[in-house]
Amino acid sequence: QVVLVESGGGLVQFGDSLRLSCEASGSSFSSLSMGWFRQRPGKTREFVGVINWSGDDTWYGDSVKGRSTISRDNAQNTVYLQMNNLKPDDTAVYYCAADINHGPGLTDQEFEYDYWGQGTQVTVSS
Repeated sequence: QVVLVESGGGLVQFGDSLRLSCEASGSSFSSLSMGWFRQRPGKTREFVGVINWSGDDTWYGDSVKGRSTISRDNAQNTVYLQMNNLKPDDTAVYYCAADINHGPGLTDQEFEYDYWGQGTQVTVSS
């Protein structure tokens, strides 16, 4: 069992930066690929990015590519999502998710993730 808790959300202005955190507990963090998803108002949940268990491979969704960086600190059981140049369209609930390693590759598919956090709200004003 893995419990994920996101933090770092809040209200920011257009063009600001924000770093979200997700702390994992209950299992070996180093064995998990860690993904980020978001759900914008009136939209379905979408893929933001993912980092593999060793931290040497990442994959980002088109909406945040070039503006976001995912990193992890296995000693702290924490994964981060750094977002820069935020836009009102980035307003969403951001979720972290853990994928028990079942294969060599990374996935953007929600059903492949085994554990989910409750989300943290990011609101970008114009």
